[in-house]
Amino acid sequence: MLRVIAGSARRLQLMTVDGKETRPTTDRIKETLFNILQNRIGGSRFLDLFSGSGAIGIEALSRGAAEAVFVESGRKQSECIRRNIAVTRMGDRCRLLTKDVLAAITSLDREGRPFDIIYMDPPYGSDYYRSVFLALRGTSLIGDNTLIIAEADIRYDFSFLETDGYQVVRIKEYKTNKHIFACPVANNRIGEE
Repeated sequence: MLRVIAGSARRLQLMTVDGKETRPTTDRIKETLFNILQNRIGGSRFLDLFSGSGAIGIEALSRGAAEAVFVESGRKQSECIRRNIAVTRMGDRCRLLTKDVLAAITSLDREGRPFDIIYMDPPYGSDYYRSVFLALRGTSLIGDNTLIIAEADIRYDFSFLETDGYQVVRIKEYKTNKHIFACPVANNRIGEE
């Protein structure tokens, strides 16, 4: 079982989906991630791509994010997210899109509202990273201060980011995985925080 680590929903238990399609972020890594984001999370608009159980977006809401949008194509995972949102009673501040991530990006772009933080954690063995970064580039989802975070295997090569118009502003490595923090080159002042 997962749990919410901090904030208004602290210690509430969250459901997960069995199987290899979903790999929940451990409490320790989640704690480190949100310690890094602590000055940015309050009042933010948070996009959780490949949401799985929804634990990352729910943690953001618990810690003060104003809104979270969850994107998950799997039916079992989407139902799990719905249940976790209900348990935490934060349904008024979130929305779930049960669709492919690239289709969701196109749909959200039509709304014309940027996110402060975009988080992605694709399934093991997938190679969605570059296609998602390319799909996000130039959309309304990215504003002046948007930070994009990707969770990946520690060996995954993100060297494409620079040629695709992004700047890596921070890398946090763990034993087997890492978080890459990036922003569009035009927004490179994020790295100065």
